[in-house]
Amino acid sequence: MDTHHAHPISPFQIDIHPDQVADLHTRLANTRLPHPLPGDGWNSGVPISTLRDHADRWRSHDWGATQDRLNQLPQFTTEIDGQTIHFLHIRAKAPSSIPLMLIHGWPGSFLEFERLIGPLTDPAAYGHPESDAFDVVIPSLPGFGISTPLLDGGWTTHRIAAAFTELMTRLGYERFAVQGGDLGAGIAPEIARVVPSRVIGVHVNGAFGAFTPEVDEETLAAMAPVEQDRMRRIGEFMQTEFGYVALQSTRPGLLGAMVADSPIAQFAWILDKLQAWSHPAETPATELLGDEFVFANASLYWFTASAGSAAYVGYAQDEPWGATPLNSGVPTAGIQFAHDIGIRSFAEQGNSIARWTEHPERGGHFAALEEPDLLLADIREFFRPWQEIQVEGSPEETDTSEPQES
Repeated sequence: MDTHHAHPISPFQIDIHPDQVADLHTRLANTRLPHPLPGDGWNSGVPISTLRDHADRWRSHDWGATQDRLNQLPQFTTEIDGQTIHFLHIRAKAPSSIPLMLIHGWPGSFLEFERLIGPLTDPAAYGHPESDAFDVVIPSLPGFGISTPLLDGGWTTHRIAAAFTELMTRLGYERFAVQGGDLGAGIAPEIARVVPSRVIGVHVNGAFGAFTPEVDEETLAAMAPVEQDRMRRIGEFMQTEFGYVALQSTRPGLLGAMVADSPIAQFAWILDKLQAWSHPAETPATELLGDEFVFANASLYWFTASAGSAAYVGYAQDEPWGATPLNSGVPTAGIQFAHDIGIRSFAEQGNSIARWTEHPERGGHFAALEEPDLLLADIREFFRPWQEIQVEGSPEETDTSEPQES
């Protein structure tokens, strides 16, 4: 069946009515905050003083400018498996480019990758060889942002991987590469399991190979010091930070209803993790990730009322934590930053690890925002052998025509 014609790809522009922006500003101006708990520290949640300050700063954020900037990017929607999927598709200037899908996680969005688009699609403009170019596809996960409303359940990692594979098929890409962090770190390798013959390589940052069952003392003692520290932090996470997982996996609808009526409640829920997972933890997340991302990302969740569906898709699916997946045999790279907790020996149990890069002193969970240059360098180095094959003219022919309007 010709899926392109059965489910057309339609150009898309973000169009938030000014009344919705005004309503957000009014709600933020009328925010009611409680008296701070003793100490008013991050150990009990987002400090009230921080929320008060950030509510004022969010009101000052220029959503109109953000929307205009994003609408300069080629955005599209298409229906896959009954669900509207929003995505960006930016072609490289070089004809020998490799198609690369970038997959975000929670509590992020496609906005995480905005800074990578230029260097990936037009490397010559950033001082890199033209042969380092990629065609870039950035989907919004089902239930996140513009890929809403969510119409049914069962959006497991496998189902999302199959849907994103179909997206690449509709775009005319027979072979392609995938990269992801957070939820994307699980979806990207799963795409390789869905279509191993079509995936050139998988690149992952973040919690790759973590959350495995506890190891014995002998295994722990044999680990490198950096891995022993990661095992310690995994244990601490399960004891002190697992609450958000428990709530999102068991009561995503409750969470969604609460935060859909209060922008500051939604903001606090997201900021708590932006702060905890960026590095160093004592530096404000707005400084590490940028005011524009923090408030634009919060606005995207708010205007689409997608916090509940994002929690549902990200955490409430019937999938076991820590299960060892089948090995696709596709070459896979992992990069670990200071906040990350990936263990190579664990990752190797279900993946063909061809490259493993450590940056134990720099960066956190949001690599594309915190350490874009290091992430880009690792992506380029991993895929360079395939880029060289492309330049030599031996890749399979693919239809790279732009999707037509419906």
